[in-house]
Amino acid sequence: MAITKADLFNKKQVRLAELAKALGHPARIAILEILSRQNTCICGDITDELPLAQSTVSQHLKALKTAGIIKGEVEGVRTCYCLDEGNLAEMKSLFEELIEKLSPQNSNCC
Repeated sequence: MAITKADLFNKKQVRLAELAKALGHPARIAILEILSRQNTCICGDITDELPLAQSTVSQHLKALKTAGIIKGEVEGVRTCYCLDEGNLAEMKSLFEELIEKLSPQNSNCC
């Protein structure tokens, strides 16, 4: 039987890695900033604000949605996207916990 990453790492580590991967492109950070300024947004509006093709923006939106950072609802021929507040709270908590673990307490290193 094959070993998966879920077998090697705990749930928090796996989830944090998924979120970090979804944030791992400047276009995705820009998209999140655009969405944070609005209640909802239509993909075409996001494309107007970025120097990227609509198909590229759609790929980035898909990655953010798959990670649960944003939500999207189909409205006719368009999809409206917004931030997923619940998952953003989870993401904030997981990153804060990680940073706290990484912060040196009484380090004598370098």
